Amino acid sequence: MASAVIQPRNEFALGVIERGTGALVGFGRLAMDPHQPRAATFGFALRPSAWGLGYGAELVALLLGLAFDDLGLHRVWGARSPLNEASARTMAKVGMVEEGRIREHIEKAGVWRDSVVHSILEREWDSQRHMYDLSIENDRT
Repeated sequence: MASAVIQPRNEFALGVIERGTGALVGFGRLAMDPHQPRAATFGFALRPSAWGLGYGAELVALLLGLAFDDLGLHRVWGARSPLNEASARTMAKVGMVEEGRIREHIEKAGVWRDSVVHSILEREWDSQRHMYDLSIENDRT
């Protein structure tokens, strides 16, 4: 919540609410990349009960809409575990491109693991933004 009042704002977070029950089932985050002008990193996570229901692609599309349509960014990128094929499919579904691997990028429980980087550019988003209803109030029940 503290990041929401910092000016200029450099981080945005969204909660994912389950249709029908209103239960919190995930979150997404977009953060300005201090090392790249007009760029941001993003991440998302969903409870297993919400996997495969379209929440991931909808969330990533909302984050990309915020990044490109509202903030005027040029590039958005994120990294995933090489084992997380579901995230790879989600990012591909919204037009993100797999760029490559960062070797031994993350240390988890004392073990280093690689990350796979995905990104999308403003012009790529421009060519497909029409495919998404980006209203946060969207209710497709």
